[in-house]
Amino acid sequence: MELWLILCSSILYFIVLAAFLLISFSIFIYLTTNTFPVVTRYKEEETFFDPKTKNRSNFPSLNEPYSVNLSVVVPAYNEEERLPPMLDEALEFLENRIKEQPKYKYELIVVSDGSTDNTVKVTEAYSEKYGIDKLRCLELIENRGKGGAVRLGVQSSRGATILFADADGASKFEDLVKLEAALKNIVKCDPVTEPGLISNKVALSIGSRAHLEKESLAKRSLFRNILMYGFHFLVWLFTVKGIKDTQCGFKLFTRKAADICFQNLHVNRWAFDVELLYIAQKLNIPIAEVPVRWTEIEGSKVTPVLSWIQMGCDLGLIWLKYSIGAWKIKNDKID
Repeated sequence: MELWLILCSSILYFIVLAAFLLISFSIFIYLTTNTFPVVTRYKEEETFFDPKTKNRSNFPSLNEPYSVNLSVVVPAYNEEERLPPMLDEALEFLENRIKEQPKYKYELIVVSDGSTDNTVKVTEAYSEKYGIDKLRCLELIENRGKGGAVRLGVQSSRGATILFADADGASKFEDLVKLEAALKNIVKCDPVTEPGLISNKVALSIGSRAHLEKESLAKRSLFRNILMYGFHFLVWLFTVKGIKDTQCGFKLFTRKAADICFQNLHVNRWAFDVELLYIAQKLNIPIAEVPVRWTEIEGSKVTPVLSWIQMGCDLGLIWLKYSIGAWKIKNDKID
């Protein structure tokens, strides 16, 4: 009986201690956290270089009206080798679309996220070939993380719709038509032929690799599969419900949806996708999840253990900060 009382007392002590530590940590987080995102952008990052004229021009703002049908934002950190095949595939697809739709306009914005290799030079070579109206390089002075790079690229975009796509080209770019079809089904207007209408709609469609999971399970080690399932569980527990693949780097936003979601984005690292979808779900923004083709490309910057642990910590912080009101979501732009 005495042993039982000691055990119960010990358990109660640890519960009280854990609750005290959680409350103390929550108060600390609340008092030291900015309620809304603080985005730093250096003066040099507000312009892009024209390799033909050797002049610099200002990027537009997401708050301005659209002027092209589609913006493609490509975050790139030391991607001099993997970037060219991705750009070739995207440009071939988009140039063919112009042949079919002469009024169609697009732009690609490669965001060099503090790269130390030739990513900027590679991008500017494409800018010289295709012109700065179609391809621009946003060179960040220091590394912001993938989420921070995508945000600054999106905020510099002109598109009625805005796609962000990974620099490795793992997703088949022509699957953009699947995302556009899903978006059209939600908002009842065509991203290709009705940019004026769709730019003011609020919706997004996201690529998904969930249908490839059985095949990938067989190729991964047991430990990596445990980490993957653990991450999926944490996503479901803390943040996003009903979406099978939050991390596929192939997501299409209407201009208005991009403005709403990215102005609320706090996370700059790998878990930024999860926060974007969390924000969208909290604001009841429609999301379509679309199966896309995907091939693993060598050279990933994600380290399976450390990156997933970091993402797991970010998920817990996303949940905690929104739950205690340390982070809040602006929704004044939704009718």
